[in-house]
Amino acid sequence: MASLLTLQTQPAGTADYVALTFLSLVGATFLSRGILWDQPDPYRHLLFERPQLKNGGTAASQDQQTRNIARRMEETNSSIVVFWGSQSGTAESFAHRLAREITLRFGQTTLTADLSDYDPSSVAEIPASKLAIFILSTYGEGDPADNTVDFWDWLNSNDRNQEKPKKQFSDLRYFAFGLGNSNYKFYNKVIDRVVEVLDTHGANALLPVSKANDANGTTQEDFISWKEKLFTFFRESLGFKQQEMVYQPTITVDSDDTIEASALHRGDPRHASNPTAIPISGIRQLFEPTSDRHCLHIDLDISSTPDLVYKTGDHLAVWPSNPDQEVNLLLQMLGRANEADTPLNIAAIEGADGEDISRKVLSPTTLLVLLRHYLEITAQLPRDILATLAPFAPTSEAKTFLNSLATNKEAYADFTKRNHLTLARVLAASSGAAQWTSLPLSYILETLPSLQPRYYSISSSSVVTPRKIALTVLVLSTPLADNAAVSIPGLTSTYLLSLADTPTPNNKNAVLPTYTNTLLPVTNPSPSSETTKTNRKILAHLRRSTFKLPRLTTAPLILIAAGTGLAPFRAFLSERRQLLKIGRDIGPMILFFGCRRPDEDFIYKAELDEMKAAFGDKLSLVTAFSRDPGSKRAYVQDAIIEHKETLVDLLVEQRGNLYICGRAGMAREVERRVTGEILQGVKGWAEKESEEWVRGIKRRNKWQEDVWG
Repeated sequence: MASLLTLQTQPAGTADYVALTFLSLVGATFLSRGILWDQPDPYRHLLFERPQLKNGGTAASQDQQTRNIARRMEETNSSIVVFWGSQSGTAESFAHRLAREITLRFGQTTLTADLSDYDPSSVAEIPASKLAIFILSTYGEGDPADNTVDFWDWLNSNDRNQEKPKKQFSDLRYFAFGLGNSNYKFYNKVIDRVVEVLDTHGANALLPVSKANDANGTTQEDFISWKEKLFTFFRESLGFKQQEMVYQPTITVDSDDTIEASALHRGDPRHASNPTAIPISGIRQLFEPTSDRHCLHIDLDISSTPDLVYKTGDHLAVWPSNPDQEVNLLLQMLGRANEADTPLNIAAIEGADGEDISRKVLSPTTLLVLLRHYLEITAQLPRDILATLAPFAPTSEAKTFLNSLATNKEAYADFTKRNHLTLARVLAASSGAAQWTSLPLSYILETLPSLQPRYYSISSSSVVTPRKIALTVLVLSTPLADNAAVSIPGLTSTYLLSLADTPTPNNKNAVLPTYTNTLLPVTNPSPSSETTKTNRKILAHLRRSTFKLPRLTTAPLILIAAGTGLAPFRAFLSERRQLLKIGRDIGPMILFFGCRRPDEDFIYKAELDEMKAAFGDKLSLVTAFSRDPGSKRAYVQDAIIEHKETLVDLLVEQRGNLYICGRAGMAREVERRVTGEILQGVKGWAEKESEEWVRGIKRRNKWQEDVWG
């Protein structure tokens, strides 16, 4: 019997072996559940995170009730919704300003909506009894803002997938305003495309689309002009009755002395990807002492922050602090200098559109922290804001002064040519020594934009120095048009200059602003103190970039830069030099670099000379100087024409990669010269053929741009 049982339990053939193997796999699979499979997805939360959080946006509301915007409008009894798509915060600020003003002027309950908070398809469900307003920015090469990407992709996909357009937006009545810069080729592409698709699918645009052009410095005035047309339409075509604006807060700001100091937020980051305090290992000046400008090379040590890993070509976002002088002046003008450190609780008022406003900051905190770390108090106040400020004026003269500037475009333009109108300076200019004790803190929080980081191209290679980051920062200072004695300093670049061992202002007779950062150990080091020098830190976070070297190391490179646009190319060249050192073959490279004068602002000249010697005939350096005495004024776009045969050989014949870094206007001019004088002139191509060829290599990422302004 035993032998029979043994015989019966042994596999008798191939089929039995297959069956046993199958049963074993099933058993192992079941037993490994939760260990090898069916584990919680550690990245599941990203499905519910606002897209702009990847690049440092504000944190999403934790109590979002619905992702259907039509349903949300019903829940809040809102008759109008203002959608915003914002990369730098301007469109978001416009949306909140407009929504509050519509509510106060016309009594129409108005909701602001971050496009990433709602399902794109639900926009089509907004009934004809309600209105929608779109305020959307375009940045880069016609790209939507991060929080607009889902709506943008859905809109375009939905449009492409319908052979015959459906009238799915037939109930949607809307207005549209776009923010862009005509220095970029695809000026206001996002708002144009959104309007095109909405109209194709039956939406009713109640006014023609309006656009702001930052290239002219008129974004604020363009917005105000459009807003006036919008309000005229409200009155004359929709029958809305306009009433005198009476301020109604959407948030509460209450002092509470019982809050422990340890519970207060001191300027903590307000987004998911928290910035890191990064030690500064060194700062040196790049411009010659004869220059009246400053450019900084900043070395950062990330060896103590293992989670911070950058790649060559990435950007670093640096969070600034507001200068002490501006903070103190505003505290003085508000009559709240003695309340600067009083604990404050900030909360949205139920039923009011204050949720996004209250998310500007972390509560509880103090007024000093609000003004130093959370609010953009150095920005110039727009003209229409002056009208909302006037009712709180401490004197009748101050009220008249503000109203005169608010209602007279020419008077405002003339005054701002001679005066930098920050909130503190507006209060001082209008009232003298009289303090604005009746100006609510809630108004300041609702009106001033959030302090935003500034982005810098990393000028070091992650291959060469993986635990060190280098930045190349031009210190900005813009003199007023009719008052050269007064300059508007760049907020972040001046802050970084103050951290230098021996900081000096651009104007040798000026006094450099001081900065106090409660988040970091030391921000204003004494040159005589070695301890404080080593303790200098900045608050920053990484932003990934697509501006990358080709994987093929033998691919030819054409690098075109002006000024600090040289930063990422310093990193590119460092990386290729390292490849050369380890015996790898590299392709030919030509660097076009432009600046004002070779004896003043030719940054990294010694390094470039050393690299040229190391690379030999693999690297050509072509310079263009725009203000060199005794020489003809030249820019990089002129220099490429002088080497057009070389460019055609590297770019077309050898299928190289072209990179541009610098001002958007320069990049646009370079493209015009390449498509026209170079491809058409040297290759003999027709205009359409050369333009299509350039579009093709851009699609294949063989033509990349990292531009601004």
